[in-house]
Amino acid sequence: MPHREEIDCYLPSWLPGWTLNPRNRRIAEVLSKCGLVERAGQGFDLIFRECIRQSKPLPDFSRTDTHFVWLTLHGEIQDTEFLRFLEEVSQERMAEFSTEDFLVVDLIHREQKVPRYMKSRVDYLIGQGVIERMGRGRGTRYILSRSFYAHMKTKGVYTRRKGLDYNTNKALLLQHLTENKDTGCPIVELEQVIPSLSRRAIQRLLGELRSEGKARLAGSKKAARWWIA
Repeated sequence: MPHREEIDCYLPSWLPGWTLNPRNRRIAEVLSKCGLVERAGQGFDLIFRECIRQSKPLPDFSRTDTHFVWLTLHGEIQDTEFLRFLEEVSQERMAEFSTEDFLVVDLIHREQKVPRYMKSRVDYLIGQGVIERMGRGRGTRYILSRSFYAHMKTKGVYTRRKGLDYNTNKALLLQHLTENKDTGCPIVELEQVIPSLSRRAIQRLLGELRSEGKARLAGSKKAARWWIA
């Protein structure tokens, strides 16, 4: 059923793998000749890849049930600059990118969490200079590379998303210790000040402040607290 900004495709059956009933071969042949499906069963890859490359919403299967496979494709382009960036990346390294790579880039662009099973592609994309890793441990997050924001002429946004630099982080910790000079601060509280950093990274910053004579540690284990020196 065609609409102005979306197309609904539905098939009376279940998703592949759920039934052994044969599909309508004539319809499949027509769709194959139109370039909409492939005999090798890679249609989903093509759909996801093209939606991302065209900066359109991901395919919607929310109306699929036990009787129908219902696919909705939305036609509106959400971010023209992101589309141009992907086109440039595709021209430079298209042969090296998989559908999962494009999915990871799309998730990061939408500021959504990357599933664990895609983490191997994250390292690859970092090596290609497409995305960057910020923080460590549980505070790890990912952003698009500086080249993307340079392309969009929004380098200021990149700086903001990249986060605070090393010295600014130390200054934040020092400020929090100063504001709580009467009670001291447990490490858990200091983790709340800079949630993008791991506990080990925060402890390194605190260690530097102690070496500089600006902070001190009193107590041990769970009772340990940091104080302004």
